[in-house]
Amino acid sequence: MRIRRAVEADLEILADFIRELAHYERALEHARATPDQLRASFFGASPQVFCDFVEDDEGVVAGFAVWFLNYSTWTGTHGIYLEDLFVHPAQRGRGYGKALLVNLARECVRRGYARLQWSVLDWNSPSIDFYRSLGAEALDEWTTYRLSGVALETVATSE
Repeated sequence: MRIRRAVEADLEILADFIRELAHYERALEHARATPDQLRASFFGASPQVFCDFVEDDEGVVAGFAVWFLNYSTWTGTHGIYLEDLFVHPAQRGRGYGKALLVNLARECVRRGYARLQWSVLDWNSPSIDFYRSLGAEALDEWTTYRLSGVALETVATSE
């Protein structure tokens, strides 16, 4: 297998993986990113989000990891936030997901970052079991909050 950073020519592969992940997570209707948005975000003048692909021995893309930097004021260092990790169902069990996580962990260590962090849906027990097998810990005392849609607009226009 080989891990490589996505390039602009991979835009359609990236979009396909995003849709497949959204379908797997039972939220395909929420995957609305356009090719132009993806192009600007991943391959524009100053990208702030990155994608790594894992390929099988024949060069077929088997999975992807989308990530960006976060920051911890407590450690004074950046970290990597893993937004998406997905391996084609037919390609699972071959170590591709682990290879993508190992690659990101190495990136953290190489750059002196304090952590690699992500979220997982509470019903996704195969992924939870996989992450625990690697030594990842659930942050049960933290609850994720989000402002979006009308609520975001309302807060943005409040005084």
